[in-house]
Amino acid sequence: MSTTAVFQTISPINNQVWLERPYASDKQIAVALEQATKAQQLWCKLPLNERIAYCQQAMDYCLSQQQAIGRDICWQMGRPLLQAEREVTVMVERASYMLEVAESALAPAQLHAKAGFNNRLVREPLGLVMVIAPWNYPLLTAINSIIPALVAGNGVILKHSSQTPRCAEWLAEAFKQAQLPEGVFQYLHLDHQTTGELLIANEINHVVLTGSVSAGKQVEQQLAGHFKTLGLELGGKDAAYIRPDADLKASVASIIDGAFYNSGQSCCGIERLYIHQDVYNQCLPMIIDAVKQYRLGHPEHQQTTLGPMVRASAASQVQAQIQQAIEQGAEAQLDSQLFINEVFGQPPLRINTANSAYLAPQVLTGVNHQMDVMMEETFGPLLPVMKVSDDQQAITLINDSDYGLTAAIYSQDNETTRNIGNQLAVGTVFLNRCDYLDPALAWTGVKASGKGYCLSAWGYETVTRPKSYHFKEQA
Repeated sequence: MSTTAVFQTISPINNQVWLERPYASDKQIAVALEQATKAQQLWCKLPLNERIAYCQQAMDYCLSQQQAIGRDICWQMGRPLLQAEREVTVMVERASYMLEVAESALAPAQLHAKAGFNNRLVREPLGLVMVIAPWNYPLLTAINSIIPALVAGNGVILKHSSQTPRCAEWLAEAFKQAQLPEGVFQYLHLDHQTTGELLIANEINHVVLTGSVSAGKQVEQQLAGHFKTLGLELGGKDAAYIRPDADLKASVASIIDGAFYNSGQSCCGIERLYIHQDVYNQCLPMIIDAVKQYRLGHPEHQQTTLGPMVRASAASQVQAQIQQAIEQGAEAQLDSQLFINEVFGQPPLRINTANSAYLAPQVLTGVNHQMDVMMEETFGPLLPVMKVSDDQQAITLINDSDYGLTAAIYSQDNETTRNIGNQLAVGTVFLNRCDYLDPALAWTGVKASGKGYCLSAWGYETVTRPKSYHFKEQA
């Protein structure tokens, strides 16, 4: 099944090996499944308030280790240090909300009284949940499913990206410090083949994947005929639209942050922008000026606001998409030389060059929907901008996508925005903000952006099953 081969995590900061870890062996996997199965059967019988307390203590531990965890995130995937530390805070806030609503979300349904019957509708855990987490937000994406799964009474096995293995180890340490019963939460470092084999193991009842569309298709095909439940959060090509009545200064600031934060490597980051023709000429200079304020460099440097991409090959893919668009008539609005500053690299950084993960941000104009830059996921520090004549054209273009995760509208007309939102084929419609998950709302996508949902009180439905008690009682 698996081997004891070793994998390496290459840091994008210096393109050197940051750590090595062995893949889990066949024996380790077998033991993990056996332990998890036994532990879950006892775990689900604990009172709900005890399960909540264990999870809260684990989150408290993570918060106490915020700086160390942040530094690990920084070196594994390149995000500026202060922003990496912030992920710990947001993870704890998100988990705390899910713990807060757990009791009401998992409470038995209140049924109308029926003479002679005592009928109940309850929610039971699925059993073992396997969470496959990505590198771009290694804590947030994982915790979305881990906390509700555990609180609902499931066991969890986490398979994290080989780019961010320390995040799995930190979470395991947090639950250990919280004295979570042994075996309830475990992680396994796995290669792709072994991951696929583990998905269909009899012990696994539910699978959650955050990743690419191709990975989602592969998992769905592997699970076909195995009667397991599945949640997928996949790709995105999220759009923003600035209407003529928008607060332009606030809109541009929000969109630029949504497009370039985390070097554009965000599931719901803004990857295409439509601007109404009446304000296009006002907005474009503001956009260019805002992007010029970024400071690209070593992510541990305090002045750095834009770190490297996750790996050199990812940067090369974005550069290829930019070059292809330019060859098709698009115009680059920024000179990459603006971002080459030795102050932010020790030694001086190589930017926009082969075998370097450091990529200068870019804004493209003159784009259209015949270009990949407007249709295919970029996942990098790039924003293509397109002029539209009216709301209807914006709606048509936003929906002209294989993806449907989020869309952001910038306007001061609430009623018109609701009407626009009703016509958009996305999981979340934002007004005057973007690139944010409110844990009180269900996080979901349509089309190639995935299936299922997490977060909110509804998120507990995906890690439980309904069970009915139809009791005709004797008088």
